[in-house]
Amino acid sequence: MLMANVPEDSSDRTLEDVFYPADRVPFVEWDELSGAKPTVVLTGTVALLAFVTGLSNLSQASLALNGPLTAVVDLPLPFVRFGGVLFAFVLGIVTVGLQRRKQLAWRVAAVVLLGLVVLPLTTFQPTDIPLLLLTLVTYPLLVRNRHRFDQSLDLSPIQIASLSAIFGVVLYGTVGAYGLRGQFLELDSWGDAVYYVVVTIATVGYGDITPVTAEARWFSLSIILFGTGAFTVAVGALIGPAIESRMATAFGVMTASELTLLEDHVVVLGYGDVTASLLEELGDETEVVVVTPDEETVASLQGEGVNLLTGDPTDEDVLRDARVGTASGVVVGSNDDARDVLAVIATKNVNPDIRTVAAATAEKHVEKFRAVGADEVINPRSIGGRLLGKSVLGRKSSEPLLDGIVADDGESGDTTE
Repeated sequence: MLMANVPEDSSDRTLEDVFYPADRVPFVEWDELSGAKPTVVLTGTVALLAFVTGLSNLSQASLALNGPLTAVVDLPLPFVRFGGVLFAFVLGIVTVGLQRRKQLAWRVAAVVLLGLVVLPLTTFQPTDIPLLLLTLVTYPLLVRNRHRFDQSLDLSPIQIASLSAIFGVVLYGTVGAYGLRGQFLELDSWGDAVYYVVVTIATVGYGDITPVTAEARWFSLSIILFGTGAFTVAVGALIGPAIESRMATAFGVMTASELTLLEDHVVVLGYGDVTASLLEELGDETEVVVVTPDEETVASLQGEGVNLLTGDPTDEDVLRDARVGTASGVVVGSNDDARDVLAVIATKNVNPDIRTVAAATAEKHVEKFRAVGADEVINPRSIGGRLLGKSVLGRKSSEPLLDGIVADDGESGDTTE
């Protein structure tokens, strides 16, 4: 049997040591209540409560500002009425960014949540109390987990160009409309100019602001052409990748952004006879990510309750996508020892401290796995042969047999072979 540092009192201790470290809190896993996932969930809940609170304020015929901050902060009544809904939409977008661990989303959330605290303290309506309390709970968690939201925005050139085009059209339209305000009806201020540009690009056209000269009409036509074109390209560039991601997931392929919140999970590199039984052993005890280049294997594992990532297990970029840096352990166990050795090397390059267990299909390759940094090397064939040998001598239970093999290996001084 090829097992290193296995306690003699339990044949299952290896798996426990790898995937369930002893230094964890036995009753409550604190990180499950205060980690990145709860932070994202609470931020989304705050967005929902902000929306409900905003609707409550809008539904009131008259809104009294009786909060403790009224004497200090003089907020316009229209802003107080619409503020909850506006903050809700911003937090909804931010929640998606937090789910992808975007640093920009964290920074926006830190500012928006602080601003959101001001609204309940200004109105101090009964419906504001849950929002205030939940925001005060969410903000410390957001600050505590700031290091976990470290991904850059990583926009593609076409996405950057699309957003820049929209900004350019809005700027062009606003400045131009204000400059030609004498040729428009009911356009007198910068606010009117922004309003006119937005409703024109959106092709709403309420008719309250209208051009009265040929020059103003040609200008409005240019806004329509440039604005709708830029908006259409932007929608395709920004929404298209998300649609492709959803379609890929439907075919059993997950993307890196869908795995960003995984922590203390188990990464299984390759899929073979050993890893098939490993998934049954782990069950629902921990989250698992299976990385394999075989699309047929991915298709066969759909519905098994594991995260599937199609990619090369020896590619360090793929391992980063599988969140090896935050995983609790890595199992390397395809049926190709040469490829598995490369997978161990790639794993240690990405995260040198992660516990790595490898399954060697040939006994002669055990030393190779250990030489490249595998913390545990197991040879299933050797285990099976020893169990058969001891079983034929009359022992009936497999667990005592496995304990006996572990004990024999420990006495021989070689616990990996």
